[in-house]
This record gives sequence, structure tokens and C-alpha cells, in this order.
Amino acid sequence: MKLVLFGGKGGVGKTTCSSSSGLYFAEKKQKTLVICTDPAHSLGDSYGQALENEINKIEGVENLSALEINSNIRLEEFKKKHGDAIKKLLDTATQLDEEDIESMFQLPIPGMDELMGFKAIVDLIEESNFDKYIVDTAPTGHALKLIFSPQLINDYVKVMAKMRWKYKYMVKTFSGKNTTDTSDDFLMDLKRTITRIEKLLKDEDLCEFVPVAIPEAMSVLETQRLISELIKYGIHIQRIVINNVITSEGCQFCRDRKNQQQFYINQIRDKFAHLKIVLIPLQNSEIRGIEKLNKIKNLIFG
Repeated sequence: MKLVLFGGKGGVGKTTCSSSSGLYFAEKKQKTLVICTDPAHSLGDSYGQALENEINKIEGVENLSALEINSNIRLEEFKKKHGDAIKKLLDTATQLDEEDIESMFQLPIPGMDELMGFKAIVDLIEESNFDKYIVDTAPTGHALKLIFSPQLINDYVKVMAKMRWKYKYMVKTFSGKNTTDTSDDFLMDLKRTITRIEKLLKDEDLCEFVPVAIPEAMSVLETQRLISELIKYGIHIQRIVINNVITSEGCQFCRDRKNQQQFYINQIRDKFAHLKIVLIPLQNSEIRGIEKLNKIKNLIFG
């Protein structure tokens, strides 16, 4: 397994799971990179050190690095690199004038920032500088946008390619010449990027998605929807993490909460009997810093 993605409802412990799993694989002598795609970056807080928009070595831990990806920055870099080709594409595939093309160029394309974030991950994996890549995704809705961004952008590519083909057909009809320029190369490059991402995501030998939940009604329902969407898309799931599980029965309140949690744990077990269910006990303090992350690092993959 080369790539592991953690996802789930906000506040269920995705970052904690990602951070601790990074420690686990690093201890196994696997050079590991933990990547955060959540705009509300908290990976640095989890490890207890400031992270820049570049690969950072985690202090005091061999074989472990971390990166907080800013998808907006990646998108702006993409637009700067391919701006002329995109504008050329809009010019030849539409009836817009120069001012309208510039206005359209500035509009956000749904899914494109997520695609650029994922492209950055795939580029890193293809560089092969690490043995394991762990991704801390944004809450469920954003995570699904990340997963489905290749499909969404692919639909745009198909439409633009069709419009481009009509333009080239008209030029050939009246001039007898075939026309090829940077906009054709741009569409092909974008298509290749989409293909690379989808191939990686759907390869169960290389990629695993780990849903993270807590034993409460809203989280369980959202986890069921998340898994359903991932299965439709062909993403491999092997285990579910249930975080903040009460183990103490020291008081009536604890017993009541434990019984309530057990009801939802059983729901998940019944619904997903074919998956491994990992329970992470509720800790007596916030899990931040290497020392506390080490206490749970063996629970998910150990």
C-alpha cells in the first residue's frame, strides 16, 4: 500500500489518525510523508511544530516528513503556467470577446482546486522519494470533492475538446489546413493528469481509504454515506476507525454513554461486517505532540 487517505466528518480525529499512522510507518523504517489537504490545516498543531507550504521533516522522528498543501496556491500556479493556453482555448471554442475571456478566466472552475491538490500528491508519489504517503483530507463533503474532482474536470475536458474539434473542423473546411496549438497540448496534459489520478485511486494494491468516525448518530450516518460513495467510485476500503470510544464504567454517566456508544459501534459492525473495525479509546487529554501520538500509533495498522 503506497497511499492511505483518512476521511470523515469534521472533528472525528482524522488528523490524529493520520499523524499517528505516520509515526507507525516511520518506526517500521518506511520513509513516510504525511500530507494535509484540509484548508483548515492542523497537521502542524498535531505534531507540535510549524509547517510551511513545503515538505518539512518532523523534528526528533526519523523517516517522517509532513506537508500542508494549499490547493489555492497550486491552482494559481497552474493558471499562471497554462493561462495563455486556457485563454486561447476560450477564444477558439467560444464567441466571447477578449474582455469576456479574461473575466471567465478569473472565475473558479468547480473541482479544479481540489484536482490541483491531488495532482501535487500524485506528482510526489511519482517522484518516489518516500515509501508511504498518508493524506489527511478535509471533512467529508470536501473529501468527496477531492475524490470526484478528476471525474468532474474530465466532463469539462470532454466539452471543451468537442468545442475545440468543431473549431478545427471549420478552419480545415475553409482553409484546408489542420490547426494545432498550445490549447490542444493543454487539454491533453489535463486529460493525462486525470487519468493518472484515477488510476492511482482505483488501484487497491496502491491506495486505501480509511473512514474515521465517532460512535454518535450523525457521524455514523455520514460515514455510511461516505463509504457508499467511495464504493461507487471504486475506492478500496479495508478498515473503519471509530475514535473516542469510552472504556471506563466508573460512574453512571460513563455507563450510559458507553452503552449508547456500543449501540452505534454495533450498527457499524453489522453494516460493514466485511471490514476491519478499529476502536481507539477516548483519551484523558487532547492528543497533541509526538509523545501522545505515540500512545495510539499501533492501533490502526498494528
